[in-house]
Amino acid sequence: MKPNFPHRFRNEGLYEQALTHRSAARLNNERLEFLGDSLVNMLVAEMLYETHPRADEGVLTRLRAQLVRGSTLAEIARELDLGDALVLGSGELKSGGFRRDSILADALEALIAATYLDAGWQACRDVVRTLYASRIATLGVSEKDPKTRLQEFLQANGLPLPQYELVASTGEDHAKLFDVECVVADPALRLPGHGTSRRAAEQMAAEAALNEIKGILRA
Repeated sequence: MKPNFPHRFRNEGLYEQALTHRSAARLNNERLEFLGDSLVNMLVAEMLYETHPRADEGVLTRLRAQLVRGSTLAEIARELDLGDALVLGSGELKSGGFRRDSILADALEALIAATYLDAGWQACRDVVRTLYASRIATLGVSEKDPKTRLQEFLQANGLPLPQYELVASTGEDHAKLFDVECVVADPALRLPGHGTSRRAAEQMAAEAALNEIKGILRA
């Protein structure tokens, strides 16, 4: 059964490759997934830039991370019934690979890349905008930034406050990139963040740490 994907492919070979997991064939969707990951990040960033004109870089980075993470991509893939169309090796079939978030997310990104190769930039842009329209429209922007929310969450649970360590800064002065880590003592975690400013990188790391800690405490 074909998924409800919003693009009709002229090149059926690209379509089939996008849905083929590496466990099933040498010609699989890994390279397409690599390209699709960048396309999704760029096009979701464009949508957020348009729809949140007052949001700063830190907020936009956090929102994009929320929208392009594997669990969100897998949710979209399920809405499209992508799992039923995947081509998997026997081992992945037996272990339920068609339900796994990582496999579904990779296949969706591969289909987006295949759309770009099949019909060009505008077709790819239209597909991503269609897939994300409802999520962008209902996306709430928290007044508190991730560092503040992480601090308040840790305090409320009697846990020590985080530290932020600069790991690296690269590039020319006008185009620097910063890598930081949010270090939490309990539970013991080191979560990375990246950004074009140290503040933006710290906010991304704090968001990742908050999500990780909430998941640990729920388990």
